Amino acid sequence: MSDFNQINRRGLVLVGCGRMGGAMLTGWLARGLEPGAVTVLDPRLAPEWQDRGLRVNAALPERPAVLVLAVKPQMMGDALAAMPDLSDTLVISVAAGTTIATFEAAFPGAPIVRVMPNTPAAIGQGISAMIGNGAATPAHLDLTEALMRAVGRVVRLDREDQMDAVTGLSGSGPAYVFHLIEAMAAAGEAQGLPAALALELARVTVAGAGALAVDADEDPAVLRQNVTSPNGTTAAGLAVLMDADTGLPPLMARTVAAATERAKELGRELGRA
Repeated sequence: MSDFNQINRRGLVLVGCGRMGGAMLTGWLARGLEPGAVTVLDPRLAPEWQDRGLRVNAALPERPAVLVLAVKPQMMGDALAAMPDLSDTLVISVAAGTTIATFEAAFPGAPIVRVMPNTPAAIGQGISAMIGNGAATPAHLDLTEALMRAVGRVVRLDREDQMDAVTGLSGSGPAYVFHLIEAMAAAGEAQGLPAALALELARVTVAGAGALAVDADEDPAVLRQNVTSPNGTTAAGLAVLMDADTGLPPLMARTVAAATERAKELGRELGRA
């Protein structure tokens, strides 16, 4: 992949290769990143990544093209302390709550891009939001987007303060959907369906509806209306779900607000650490 040519020449350093780091690495290798160009720093690297031609826990290249920080926010301080001067390296963070200012203090003058992906990246179906600092050029942003496209779609933000809401919506959102599947399956079981059958129906219904919502060239409200006959079964269910006081809209608003506020708190806590 032409986007990865400079990375293959100068190298990429991946700090942390857990679920998200591993998902990204899988996508990059599939798109043409050479294993020998990747230095993975992770003392607990999963066995599946051994003997793959990667540079595992080796010395950093002198001038890597990209440094990707994929450790948990609570581990970021230790990870940054172990990094040398990388002012000529594009620094990409996928850690929740850690602000660009934190990385600018650790890497003065470096181009920095903060990214919030989500867990469907593990199957190439994620969505990532990104924002760069003043030193990040259009070329740096394009390279970051190319890397994140390897695990799904990418959107660019106008301001860093939008990242907390992104975290509350799409970053945490897969867990909300998983719980929706749990709740739908339990509801089906309560109406007399066997547990396994209820779970299969709920799981595939949510997956199929989500795929249709992404692929259809129509607003989700239109898709909802298209499957809702007047006085029919769907209308009866939606009357409960769409109740302005007790239905899904106010519940989801509180859910995303709570996650967004926690993202803000996490940023303040990490800033004080």
